Amino acid sequence: MPIYEYRCNKCHKEFECLVIGSNNSISCPACNDKGVERMMSACSFKSTGSYSSSSSSGCATCSSGNCSTCH
Repeated sequence: MPIYEYRCNKCHKEFECLVIGSNNSISCPACNDKGVERMMSACSFKSTGSYSSSSSSGCATCSSGNCSTCH
């Protein structure tokens, strides 16, 4: 279930709302107006893998900058 960001056209408050199905009855929590528009928001996710980059000079566990853990 996605969480969308909205902005109220009346009071200009920005807020988040958990949308279940095709819920079209979203109203502003500040002024209770139904004139809201969904905003474009950035995608956010949590990765469980490890990240490595050839431009890095090392990691916190090695001093040589050339180990198999981070490169």
